Amino acid sequence: MFALFLTPAYLPFAVAFFVMVGIGLIEAIGLGLGHLDLDADVGVDGHDGVLDWLGLSGELPMLIWLTSLLGCFTLIGVGLQQGVSAFFGTPLAWPLASAAALIGGGLLNSIVAPGLARIMPGYESTVISTDDLLRRRGTILEGAARRGAPARAKVVDQHGQAHIIMVEPHEDSVVIGAGQRVLLVRREGQRFFALSEEDPLLRSI
Repeated sequence: MFALFLTPAYLPFAVAFFVMVGIGLIEAIGLGLGHLDLDADVGVDGHDGVLDWLGLSGELPMLIWLTSLLGCFTLIGVGLQQGVSAFFGTPLAWPLASAAALIGGGLLNSIVAPGLARIMPGYESTVISTDDLLRRRGTILEGAARRGAPARAKVVDQHGQAHIIMVEPHEDSVVIGAGQRVLLVRREGQRFFALSEEDPLLRSI
């Protein structure tokens, strides 16, 4: 069977199979590459029916969906070539077999993918936007933050994850020393501007 996989008629399915196994190994050793957030890319108005058909509208991670599609493509393709060989004595040419297997595999995956999404543990992303750090408190780690001379600060997001950022005082004349707590009030690029907790504006907050 392995030798049969290396023949031109079966080669697309052999490639799909080995890619599927490779992705499975990556997931198995815990790299978590399948946990890709698709919300920003696939939530296009008027395309929900297509996404449902593809099995992409649920909570299934992208690479798990791709693994499922590759498995369905391989299964349909090998089954098709075996069936055609049994009836006609020779398999289909690989371009024709690949096209038919892609259609059949896509149909099968539209059933398999939602099933996988229901049985897999839910995945909750902790990826945040840089702007989500605004209006959060942090601590200057070292040195002194001055206008034009930012200092490193540590801020913890809503998921409990620590971020190291560069901070300058919001006011031109203020200097914020190491160890002081600050409130992030605005951002320019990767640089944040903050009010010290000693600032009179924050004493009542």
